[in-house]
Amino acid sequence: MEILMDDKVLKQLKIPASNLAAINDFLLDPKNKLVKDVLKVIAKHGTIAEINRKSAEARKLPSLMKRLRDMKSPYVPDLEWLIEQRDRGAFVSVDDYRRQVLGDAAATMKFKKSYAPTLEISAFQYFPWLIDEAKQAIEKKELMPGRFIRVRYMKESESDQGDLLAGMAAMQIVGSSYVDTLDTKGTDGSNVHLGGADTIAGYFGGIGEPNEYALKWLDEFLYYYTHYGIYQVLNINAGTILIGYLIHRLGIDNEFKISVFVGNDNPYFIWWTLMMAKLFARPDGTTPLIGFNLSNSVNNATIQAAADIRKAFGFEDVVRIEHHITEAYKAIVRQPYDRRAELMELAGKVKNISAKHEGGDPEVEATREHPSNLLEYFIPKADVEAKGLMPTLFMNYMDKHAALNHTAVELTKCGHAFIAARNLHK
Repeated sequence: MEILMDDKVLKQLKIPASNLAAINDFLLDPKNKLVKDVLKVIAKHGTIAEINRKSAEARKLPSLMKRLRDMKSPYVPDLEWLIEQRDRGAFVSVDDYRRQVLGDAAATMKFKKSYAPTLEISAFQYFPWLIDEAKQAIEKKELMPGRFIRVRYMKESESDQGDLLAGMAAMQIVGSSYVDTLDTKGTDGSNVHLGGADTIAGYFGGIGEPNEYALKWLDEFLYYYTHYGIYQVLNINAGTILIGYLIHRLGIDNEFKISVFVGNDNPYFIWWTLMMAKLFARPDGTTPLIGFNLSNSVNNATIQAAADIRKAFGFEDVVRIEHHITEAYKAIVRQPYDRRAELMELAGKVKNISAKHEGGDPEVEATREHPSNLLEYFIPKADVEAKGLMPTLFMNYMDKHAALNHTAVELTKCGHAFIAARNLHK
């Protein structure tokens, strides 16, 4: 029996002003301990104006380079080399890349820049990987990613000869966006369901920011925000997502990306996610939600529905939909996992999406003695080196780089534009 969606029925869904008033009353209640605790953590780092000023200064490229030089970081010559290669135009241009793929036909084809997917890679764990990746990209006329995801332990990266600073500087040099992952997450011991990364099934009971850990996450974020200028981080828990909205509404210029582990897997969940972003948007319409990974299980119809909801809320140019095209070969999804053909269908229809490559092409991974494994993101560098795994993990990373370029080729063949490292590929 068909339900007639007349005005009388639809009006039942309207949120009464009294309900919104109750939410505002709770937010503004001087006795609201949850808000007071957030304000206490913020005050620990200074006034909001001071916090934003420190962050903006810390992330400037000259500031990053000075700190690296002061600590005599071995990564300074690599960054200077990267700047030199960028400035001399050593990387393949977008037009030349298209000619490589299409030949003379490239000159007559029109590519819709407004629908260009961002070429994304995960995870960029160690700064030297980017330099070796760049050298290969120059030699073979390949593309560098337009977006990098980092999942390395923050404290480890911070103490590793300037790895954290060098990674940030490199992103500005190449013109790519990036996300860091804080150490306060379910694998840090806070989640009693997790004995470590090997018991990652505990994620499905909640990834883990229990009790006071949501505030610990905020404290850690503000540390890196003020000391390093890191403003965009991965967000994996509904509580810390809410805190991200609250501090942005209070005036902190933070951004975050929602992880695939949050599980946005149907239009109603996506509606909830974007509705919360809209509810806490600033008066100018901005939101700290800069992107969100949908679940690996979503299909194109759900991605299109997500785009429609995003547009209705005015977030089409603000919130990037990030979709895994390839995944780590082990410890996360059933293989073979390859969503490239589906991306070709979406690319000319959905704006502001990422084509995320977290694994090599499955047919390549299947030939590797040591294919990519998501759990290896959680191995400390000392253990990686002790086990002699660094060359292997770098090979896994370059398989992702190859998969990303494969996607760029297929997009080009279909007449679609792409976003690679903006400062390298003119």
